[in-house]
Parts: sequence; C-alpha cells; structure tokens
Amino acid sequence: MEKKDLRKYAKEVRRTLEIDKISSAILLNIKAMPEFKRAKNVLLYYPVAYEINLLELCAGSKNFYLPRVSGGELLVCPYDCNVRLEKSSFNILEPCSTPVSPTIIDFVIIPCLMVDRQKFRLGYGGGFYDRFLPSLSPDCVKIAPVAAELLVEKLSVEGFDIPVDFVVTQNEIF
Repeated sequence: MEKKDLRKYAKEVRRTLEIDKISSAILLNIKAMPEFKRAKNVLLYYPVAYEINLLELCAGSKNFYLPRVSGGELLVCPYDCNVRLEKSSFNILEPCSTPVSPTIIDFVIIPCLMVDRQKFRLGYGGGFYDRFLPSLSPDCVKIAPVAAELLVEKLSVEGFDIPVDFVVTQNEIF
C-alpha cells in the first residue's frame, strides 16, 4: 500500500477502537518507563478525534510542552492548565505561550497513525516531526504511542524518516 492509502486505512481502523481504554493503558505504560520517570521536560501533542490521548500525563510534576506550527516548523511551547489554546489551521489546539528551545526537551511523544517493528512511524504526511526531530538533543528519548491494532511488520521508509526509540502500545513497550 502507498502511504496515503495506509493513512486512510489507519484512520478507519482508529474509528472502530475503544480509544479511551487504549489511551489509558498506554498512559500507564509510559508512566512505568524509567526514561519517562527521569524526564524533566516532556513534549507531547494535543490529540484530535480518535487519537491516543495522553494529556493526563500533565498532572505530574514535570514541565510539559505542546507543539505549535509556524510556517513549516514546529515550535516548542510551555503548556499547563493556565495556558490559552487556539485552534490552528490544521484544526488542532495549540498553546499561545512563548516558544522555548527544543534542546531542553528530554522526552518527546510523537503522534502517529501506524508504527512498524523497526520503530518507524507513519505520520500525517506533513513532515513536521521529521524536520523537527533533528533539532532535539541527541539524548532526547523519542516515543510513538499507537494502538496495537496499528502496529505493522514493516512500513515503507524514506531517507528523511527517523525511527523512534520506543513504541508504546496498550500491550507492550519495545
């Protein structure tokens, strides 16, 4: 399948899943990770419909950040319950806070539609994270949360694709 067909397929599958239940299980798996426990500055994403929702992580004592799109790049913006959010042109809620350097992030949770066993993710097709990830510290831990139903053996990979360090499903971390 081509990437656009895989994206369509993944979105259809997600609509059939108990995403709240899956999100809760993934949330527990992330909280159990030693890499998450050590992290001080965590970048996560604001979920859209049928996407893994990990916003409950923000109740912890770490510093949390959300991305904001500006032109073709992702900015890292502080996030807490006091930060005003606005809908972007992609219809995603983004923080209105002042961006900080991406090098402070030590744990990043990357949205995806599918992931393969080699830890490559299928994103939404904009390439924002593929352009963003090289700006992070080399020590930053990159994870992709995904429903086990959207874990595949192998995705088609291009030269700019960057694998994550860990894939977290409701059933496993690898």
